[in-house]
Amino acid sequence: MDDRLTVVIGYPQSELLDIASVTTPLHMANHLGAAPPYRIRLATSGGGSLPCDSGLTLEGQAALERITGPLDTLVVSGGIGHEAAAGNPVLLAHIRRLAAVSRRVASVCTGATLLAAAGLLDGRRATTHWRYAGTLAAHHPNVIVDPCPLYIREGRVSTAAGVTSALDLTLAFIEEDHGPRLARIVARSLVAYLQRPGDQAQISMFVSAPPPEHPLIRQVVDHVVSNLDGDLSPATLAALLNVSERHLTRLSLEHLGKTPGRFVRHARTRAAEQLLVSSSLSVADIAARCGFGSTESLRQSFVTEFGVSPTRYRQARTQAPG
Repeated sequence: MDDRLTVVIGYPQSELLDIASVTTPLHMANHLGAAPPYRIRLATSGGGSLPCDSGLTLEGQAALERITGPLDTLVVSGGIGHEAAAGNPVLLAHIRRLAAVSRRVASVCTGATLLAAAGLLDGRRATTHWRYAGTLAAHHPNVIVDPCPLYIREGRVSTAAGVTSALDLTLAFIEEDHGPRLARIVARSLVAYLQRPGDQAQISMFVSAPPPEHPLIRQVVDHVVSNLDGDLSPATLAALLNVSERHLTRLSLEHLGKTPGRFVRHARTRAAEQLLVSSSLSVADIAARCGFGSTESLRQSFVTEFGVSPTRYRQARTQAPG
């Protein structure tokens, strides 16, 4: 395969972030050495410009009517124009045509409405933005709508909850195509907090306190939560800010109430706690994603923070009532 042809279908009033959260990570993967690379095309009716619901306009790169297979990946974007688009029989016919010659098919947010209208989600479990899940289920009773996950992959058809969850799904595609190392490098390059698993809940991973007012400490916090599996030693953090470890410790105690080391451990433990209750990842995988050197290191930190082991915490939090 010379390249992986990826076609993103846009329509009037598509959501710009739904499109960019797919195209940007793929472009980044190419920049970082993806082989074979992704060949990305934004397809529109007639290949014309695309007015997005944000008020900005994108230029189409290909006429939807002229695209032929085979395709590696077909992605249908979401946006407030999804209902009108789903009522366009010509557009739906092109989606069905291209889906038939694509290795995998995906939708972002309310793009699921178009896949459902095209009959591509019948009998499948699918997700969309939680705000539109009820409408999707009511209009398409043959679709098994689950409003909770960030994304769902069923065979070659995937659906993402919307907006930045498209980034998570695209990272999963990159991992499938090129391995976890490249996917993690792309995630880090995009300053994505975590490469979140699909069964992570749509609701925000953290209900966090307001960011610290001190600019250096705010920079530390942003760096820590964006690089939990990286080197977050006090020496490394101090070097990042170009200050001494002693000065960093003083600022950290003043503005976070913790030393840098304790803050890093707290952030990693809280991230692990969220993944334990909202994903099916193993404890070992969670330990690695959150920067713990071993499952035992995670266990010790977890017992200190919550008073129980990660396994017992997960059992208690996920056990069905009654």
